[in-house]
Amino acid sequence: MEYPVIHQMEDIYYPVLAAIGVPVNLVAIVILSRGKCGLSKCISVYLVGMAVADLMVVVTRVILVWIVGMYFPGSFLNITPVCSSIIFLGGAATDVSVWFTVAFTFDRFVAICYEKLKIKYCTERTAAVVLGTVSVLACLESVPWYFAFDPYYIIDNVPWGCVGKPSFRTSPAWAAFEMFHLILTPCVPFCLILLLNVLTVRRILVSSQVRRGLRGRSNGENQSDPEMENRKKSIILLFSISGSFILLWLTHVVFFIYVRIADIRYYYSYTDPVYLTENTARMLQLLSSCTNTCIYVLTQTKFREELKNAVKYPFNLIVKLFNRLEMLNGLQFP
Repeated sequence: MEYPVIHQMEDIYYPVLAAIGVPVNLVAIVILSRGKCGLSKCISVYLVGMAVADLMVVVTRVILVWIVGMYFPGSFLNITPVCSSIIFLGGAATDVSVWFTVAFTFDRFVAICYEKLKIKYCTERTAAVVLGTVSVLACLESVPWYFAFDPYYIIDNVPWGCVGKPSFRTSPAWAAFEMFHLILTPCVPFCLILLLNVLTVRRILVSSQVRRGLRGRSNGENQSDPEMENRKKSIILLFSISGSFILLWLTHVVFFIYVRIADIRYYYSYTDPVYLTENTARMLQLLSSCTNTCIYVLTQTKFREELKNAVKYPFNLIVKLFNRLEMLNGLQFP
């Protein structure tokens, strides 16, 4: 049987995604943790948390599930308890990544729309508490995935592989859990991000008109407004991250709704449009774990400067080392 085209694409796509996703997220974590990007500590905490969560998604779902599954089918990672643990960690990492995006969007919504609440809520400590709480809840919510699989086969009393338990498709409890999980991620976050961004945009438009009117009467229309410039940078960052999430998750959300309404449970072939759409949606969804660093590079001047410095650092170190060696040689052999 001919190897399906979609699988040929995945054989190339996932290794490339891992090769890009791991370094870009590590770079983002290091640069943002240094706190030299001109961002508030609160925003930096959220962005570092999102980068860590995205890195975990790449490691668990792209490397351990797809790449190891494709190229190392007989490795110890395919032992059933290990395999189940990886699936659990991948689900938890995805939930954490998605809800960190929601938490960041809500933080910026509060900062822009509620000046009084901003003082208490938009702090480094609150951000750390929110991210920690979200992480714990996401891990607890994903625990049932560990118990959803049986081994494919048993060799020398060692269970290998992970296949869904028969009760997973017949038990009302498992059906309820799966529905709850899919609604919780991504449907609710998707709707929340859309809603918060709409409310934020409305608030920005109203406040900008009022502020321009006041400054126009007092200082003239051509006067610059530093506060509006700072707010503009924050808004660009927020909308870039939120917009990227919405676009890359849109296919997955629409597919989920369609499959539930049409009650589709089986695929007829590897060329079935439903099968192709599901795989494409997954590929786009996992791509969202690699885009935030690109957004920082495009929207944040100081992040670009820090990235340039990081790239130059090894070369500068080598130059200094050669200069030091030449100096030592000059001292020893005048």
